[in-house]
Amino acid sequence: MGEVLCVNAVCCGSQRDVPECQQEDYSGYEPPPNLQLTDFNDVPCPVRSLPPQWYHTVQVRRIRSLRARSNSDPLQGKNLGQGLQWQRKGLPFGNASSYLNLEKLGEGSYATVYKGISRINGQLVALKVISMKAEEGVPFTAIREASLLKGLKHANIVLLHDIIQTRETLTFVFEYVHTDLSQYMTQNPGGLLPYNVRLFMFQLLRGLAYIHHQHILHRDLKPQNLLISYLGELKLADFGLARAKSIPSQTYSSEVVTLWYRPPDVLLGATDYSSDLDIWGAGCIFIEMLQGYPAFSGVSDAFEQLEKIWSVGRQV
Repeated sequence: MGEVLCVNAVCCGSQRDVPECQQEDYSGYEPPPNLQLTDFNDVPCPVRSLPPQWYHTVQVRRIRSLRARSNSDPLQGKNLGQGLQWQRKGLPFGNASSYLNLEKLGEGSYATVYKGISRINGQLVALKVISMKAEEGVPFTAIREASLLKGLKHANIVLLHDIIQTRETLTFVFEYVHTDLSQYMTQNPGGLLPYNVRLFMFQLLRGLAYIHHQHILHRDLKPQNLLISYLGELKLADFGLARAKSIPSQTYSSEVVTLWYRPPDVLLGATDYSSDLDIWGAGCIFIEMLQGYPAFSGVSDAFEQLEKIWSVGRQV
């Protein structure tokens, strides 16, 4: 079920809305000498029995001026110019030479994602490399994702740092977030702890409220598209199917959202949906976090998916 995450991920600014928890003795923990620790009495919510590596993000308070975005800064905001010879001053954004590939993270239908590092500032990044076919050009999903993410700035939305275009590829440079909700639930089978479910759901709904206020529908909510940082921050990602909802409303495709997270009306072919499409997906993810497996795991087609949903209604 995992450990209780106690983080400031639910706060946008300096105000922390974290419930107080029972204080415990962590005197046996010896932090690395290069970290500044706060008094444990000042920590808003100590965590029980966390492995030592978690203290770097849960119990350690770093100086904010040196550490603005902890999940994408592998070297804690230090000056890398003297220690790393590959870093160069004056490297421009939008240039492939400004980033180094470290390892391959995954491959999708039209893009490959790599873990990389920026030679500009030394931060870890995620490089989403999209291959462009000569006869087709840039995939429309990539154009849509870039245009939407450039205007979205929120703590619960993955941050797009840079865009690199060459003759053969289009590369999106995102902030690096070490895992996603699907992997996190796999590592903690049997359902997540209620506190962690509340933490993730609050951030998911806050991110959705933000994009819906911008008249944008995500249209592909699923655990694989919800990134989780070491700090317990949840970030909406993969806006390839997202659409800006115009006013007055128009019809959209019904072939959206992974089958397990698609609402009944869209399964039946509705195209005049609104933000309720995303809310249904969020509800399915909520149930999945609680019980440890998908709420409606259809196998083959929309009809079978509807049968899964109706069966729950018959049981009630």
